[in-house]
Amino acid sequence: MKYSILAETYEKLEKESGKIKKTEILSELIKKIPTDILPKVILLVSGKIFPSYSEEKTGIANQMMIKAISKSTGISESEINNKLKDLGDLGLVAEDCIKLKKQKTLSQKSLTIENVYENIQKLSKIVGTGSQERKLNLITELLASAKPKEARYIVRTILETLRIGVAEGIIRDSIAKAFDVDPKIVENAWFLNANYGEIAKIAKEQGERGLKKVKIQLGKPIMVMLGEKAPTLEKALESYEKPALEYKYDGLRIQIHKKNDKIWLFTRRLEDVTKQFPDLVEYSKKAIKVKECLVEGETIGIDPETNRPIPFQELSKRIQRKYDIEKMVKKIPIQMHLFDVVYVDGKTLFDEKFENRRKILENIIKTIPNKFELAKQLVTKDIKKAQKFYEESLKANQEGLMVKNSQAKYKPGRRVGQWTKVKPVMESLDLVIVSAEWGKGKRSNWLSSFKIACREPNTGKFLACGKLGTGLKDEQFKELTKKLEKLIIESKGTKVRLKPKIVIEVAYEEIQKSPKYESGFALRFPRLIRFRPDKDIEEVDTKDRINKLYKQQFIKK
Repeated sequence: MKYSILAETYEKLEKESGKIKKTEILSELIKKIPTDILPKVILLVSGKIFPSYSEEKTGIANQMMIKAISKSTGISESEINNKLKDLGDLGLVAEDCIKLKKQKTLSQKSLTIENVYENIQKLSKIVGTGSQERKLNLITELLASAKPKEARYIVRTILETLRIGVAEGIIRDSIAKAFDVDPKIVENAWFLNANYGEIAKIAKEQGERGLKKVKIQLGKPIMVMLGEKAPTLEKALESYEKPALEYKYDGLRIQIHKKNDKIWLFTRRLEDVTKQFPDLVEYSKKAIKVKECLVEGETIGIDPETNRPIPFQELSKRIQRKYDIEKMVKKIPIQMHLFDVVYVDGKTLFDEKFENRRKILENIIKTIPNKFELAKQLVTKDIKKAQKFYEESLKANQEGLMVKNSQAKYKPGRRVGQWTKVKPVMESLDLVIVSAEWGKGKRSNWLSSFKIACREPNTGKFLACGKLGTGLKDEQFKELTKKLEKLIIESKGTKVRLKPKIVIEVAYEEIQKSPKYESGFALRFPRLIRFRPDKDIEEVDTKDRINKLYKQQFIKK
């Protein structure tokens, strides 16, 4: 199937802002796609080449793309950089350069969706000596065969900056509309197999019956059940007849999949971190007494000298480390605190009450003291006992408590009001950095004045809601600059626009209405709490959530 058809659809989606119209456009495309390439197309329209849980990445930065555009068009790199300053997007630059192409390609063949997809996938597999040159040649070949509009979207796809406003909700609804199935059934299947490409194929071939048969597959992460924030411990206790309180550990939520001697570890954003935590793999093999299971827990970092928990920010260094893993294991040892089980030896436990799942968890785990244990739990509705337990959690360097409904079933991928978080600080927000400015004086080599944004849930676009710049230490400015320099997609004077990728947890004094920012809201005195490498940009807090917190301010007053 010609890639030009996909490029035409991209352009329509990019120009359209309405969710309903976007869904119509995408569903019409999906209907026409042959079954064998449908999974690839669904990934491509979501701006991805690999499923979320894949470790594979294209690993292409702006500078290599500039070289590829130059090599495929004969236009100098300096001229391309000048165009980038004017247009602010390498996709548009590539489109313009192809139009001005100095070296016309002889017997140019039409690109197909299969050809583009497979060649971009190859980028992740090219390693070793000369890999950069081979990657450059592969991109150059694609661009040399591309028409101007095709080049725009090929470049954006490789750089993971597609920006056509297609969020997961639109993909879900488009699949449902194309194949006349219930969107909820589509989403439920995706919760257990987080690859809308595969879900679309099932919907097309087997309809609702096939979607309902989607089950947990060990080795593929599921979308986990999520908690909501409670204003107070009292409110949280009042929510349930039989509340179960657990430490809210300041760590990394991990789902452990076990199938005989094989162990997989996945984060809440579906990243495979098995290689980064060989110690947790060994603990799991020793402590889990059943052949097959999917259990969940919180992994925390431990200071080897004091044996006390360390902040999540320190543990995150292990998540990001790809080399010298054994050194990091010794430098930052870990503890695992399990709190749930959803699958054991062929049986899915979603319909079991939480108190029953806890008992099953206790029966299948042989704890390893201070290494692989169950989350500390207290079942009580007594506020004095709950308060004491809460204070114990804080003294243990943890974040607070999770208050759970003992009678609740497990609902993958949803915040259903059955788990609540109680923390001693005002409700923070998870936001993404979308732009910044180069500093002045002693900070002239660092990025500062970071514009932070929330998410528009229907389109997936990011809407600014404040600027972060005060209260950071020099080391934090350095760390942020190092992370963000690689993500610059446009520079104008001292200002830079960034690929939205770095998620941070932000505290603030209050939320105000403001026409200054696209969201319509402004955070007063926002400050960085920590980086959230465990969270995907699709988990960034929404404009709706900010509006809800804005209204709650007046209720509290």
